[in-house]
Amino acid sequence: MVRLYKSLVRPHLEYCVSAWSPRYLKDKELLERVQHRFTRIFKDLRQRNYGERLKSLNLWTLEERRNGQDLIEVFKMYKGFTRLSIDELFEIDANIKGTRGHTLRLRKKHSVRDVRRFFFSQRVVNRWNSLDQEIVDVGSINSFKGRLDKIRKTRMGFFMDPAWSAKP
Repeated sequence: MVRLYKSLVRPHLEYCVSAWSPRYLKDKELLERVQHRFTRIFKDLRQRNYGERLKSLNLWTLEERRNGQDLIEVFKMYKGFTRLSIDELFEIDANIKGTRGHTLRLRKKHSVRDVRRFFFSQRVVNRWNSLDQEIVDVGSINSFKGRLDKIRKTRMGFFMDPAWSAKP
């Protein structure tokens, strides 16, 4: 059942998320409800809460997956795995302050309107800048995904958006 869900349902929920990723909490909950309903199909998991069901089925929340996909897209641009160069959407911050993080820190541009503030090139900057140097320097997409999985296990809530920014 999990394979069917991953191959037939989830692609519809995640199609082109870098372009249309929902910003309102009500929209995120609407999408998440589909996966929530799927996890309740399993009789032995019904009594558990949603997080426990996801953990036992080895699934991420859809919000975590969307934010992870954003990081993967930036990584692909940085490594040249896409036709779109990282310089076309982002400005690299040459004034790196401090020793934390990595050398490819992105500059977040000031935005007044929500249209720009929640656009891909703005919403991914803080999360990308909080990655470590060894994660950014890996050579392949699969290695990067593996490192993101380790981050998810060690840094609780890294892939979740702050609740205050998601309210309509």
